This record gives sequence, C-alpha cells and structure tokens, in this order.
Amino acid sequence: MAEKQTVVQYCQDLIRIPSYSGQEGEVVKKIEEIMHAIGMDDVVVDDYGSIIGRMKGDEPGEKVLFDAHIDTVVAKAEEWTHDPFGAELVDGKIYGRGTSDMKGSLAAMLAGAKAFREKTGGHFKGEVVIAGVVHEECFEGVAARAISKRVQPDLVVIGEASQLNLKIGQRGRAEIVVETFGVPAHSANPEKGVNAVEKMVPVIQALASMEYETHPVLGKGILVLTDIISSPYPGASVVPSHCRATYDRRLLVGETPEGVLAPIQKVLDTIAAKDPDFKATVHYATGTEKCHTGNEIHGERFFPAWLFDEKEAFVQKIDAGLKEIGLQPEITQYSFCTNGSHYAGEAGIRTIGFGPSQENLAHTIDEYIAVEQLEKAADGYEKIMEVMLHA
Repeated sequence: MAEKQTVVQYCQDLIRIPSYSGQEGEVVKKIEEIMHAIGMDDVVVDDYGSIIGRMKGDEPGEKVLFDAHIDTVVAKAEEWTHDPFGAELVDGKIYGRGTSDMKGSLAAMLAGAKAFREKTGGHFKGEVVIAGVVHEECFEGVAARAISKRVQPDLVVIGEASQLNLKIGQRGRAEIVVETFGVPAHSANPEKGVNAVEKMVPVIQALASMEYETHPVLGKGILVLTDIISSPYPGASVVPSHCRATYDRRLLVGETPEGVLAPIQKVLDTIAAKDPDFKATVHYATGTEKCHTGNEIHGERFFPAWLFDEKEAFVQKIDAGLKEIGLQPEITQYSFCTNGSHYAGEAGIRTIGFGPSQENLAHTIDEYIAVEQLEKAADGYEKIMEVMLHA
C-alpha cells in the first residue's frame, strides 16, 4: 500500500507550482525529480514538453501507461477563499488549482508506482509508464499522440476524476465552424451589399432543427451553437461581409470527420440552391499553441468518442483487483472529453478511466481533492499495476 504522507506530499508539491497550458516547464522539473527518486528506469521530456517515466520489470510483458495531464485552467486568486497555489490542507481536503483536474491523480500514480516497486523489488512482467501530459486543456488527445507513438502501450489508464469508479468510454467532441460571406456596403445603402449575418440566420435555424442519434450508453449526439461574430466588428455604419458561427458537436462511437460535416454541408448546399447570393463554408476549428519547450502544438478540433464493453477481460480484471482492496467501483463512462479520445478513439488501444475526486470539481473556484480519495487512488493504481503485470 502507498504511504499516506507520500501521496499528500506529492500532491502539494505539484499544486504549489503553477502550470497553465504552455507553462508546464517548472512542474515538469518537479515530476522528473520525483520519478528519479522512486526509481524510474528512464525519464524523458518529449518535443511538446510532456514527461514520460518508465519502470521496467525483469520479464517481458505488457506496457501499462498511466496518463495524467499536468496543465490547468487559469485561477484568479482574488476569487478564491484559499490560495490556488498554496496547497492548503484543511479538514481532510487539499485546496488548489489542479487538485482534482488532475495533479492529484498524477500524485497518486507516482505514489502507487513507488509502492509497487518497493513491494516487487522490480520483479514483474512488462512496464509501468507514467506520463505527465501537456496542453490537454487546449487539445484533448493531441499531445497524447506523441506519447502513444513513443510508448506503444498495451493498456492506458486515464486518471481523470471518476470518484474511484471505472470509466469505459465517453462521447467525443468536435468544434465546427460555419462561415457566411457577403459584400460590404454602407448601412445607409444596404441594398448595395450582401449582409453576411442575415445569410447566417437560415443556417442557424436549419441546424437547430437537426436530429442526431442517441447511443444507449453514451447518450445523445448534439450540436450546440457556442458563439457567433461578424466582421467588421464593431460594424458602425457597415453591412457585415463575414459571419462566423462556432458549434460544439458531441460525438458518438463510430462517427467520422467526414460523416459529421456531411449533413451540415447539405444544409448549406440546399440554401445556396435557392439563394444565388448565399456563400458559406463549414470546417473544423484548428488551433496552434506554444509549448514550454519552444515548439508549437497544432491540432484540428475533432476528438472521437470511445467505448469498451464492461465484459472485456481487462475491465473485469481491474474491477476484481480494485474490489480485492475494498473499493467498490461502478462501471460507467465520462461525461466530458479526455485523452482517451486519442488512445481509444483514434488508436484503438484498450483504455480505462480511474481517478480520484469528483468530476464536477474541475475548473471550479476553491477546487480541492479529499485526502481519502488520493490515498485510495494510490492504492488503486498500485493494484492495477499488480493485476495487469502479474506481480
């Protein structure tokens, strides 16, 4: 079993180092220090700045990758009761940005790996790999692509908060951009131009009435308008020549990039056939962010859904192992997007979620994690290592 003080100390150490997306360099140094201290055989930082530690057994076997992102959303200290980087321990809870999302999970993985190495003396099959992943808050799964290419894991354990339940899937997410194009004119003479915002109106109406399938486990595939902006903005006395609407599309298993855009393109084609002045495009949003290494990470915002059957052997094996140490995990699915979009959704790697704390504490003011959850998660990760690597 992992030492209680160890997992608390690791969590506090990580919380005290701010690590907003693209600024994870200092916390990577602390993770590297811990990884070497617990006896990782190999520790590297990849081009994006994610840190990957390997603990190798003395017999061949599977590679089990434990994934925890180390970037956090921003915390405004003036809004918090507790210092977001103070890692204060109050009434059995550690407060701070990233405690639940998800440095607490990484701390538990490290503490679990330390206990596993001490228990086995390195006599086990395969490898334990722990990855502290960058830029997940911006691009779920993009930095993970480089990790899975390097590690080639047989199983991935996502440490996103699950309240110690097992997660076997999630809906995916796509960010879709629809643009309409007009002709600028003075607003005193609007008939001389084509108003791009007005051309967007029938698009919004048509998309609002579209129906999507419902999955028996993952729920509804949905399309939600999240923002709209015209250009020029502000448009004083100018008929807008451009309008951009962004949609959040929640994806179900098996949906492809081409298949998701096809019905939206059909709507645009139908409107264009009736209106010779209508010009529009649809595509996925893309983004580019600077990494703490100086490199850039670039990605298209399409992150697939994934789902495994709870009767899968690896799910049952992990479930049984956790029950052996007194946990009673419910087998369910995440309500939000994770790096599993790459590992399971893109790469088809066996993937399961297991993490401490409540899902709804992520990104909140006065975010915290209960020490009891941390301790149980560390024991749970150690047990997963044991049952999957036959220690």
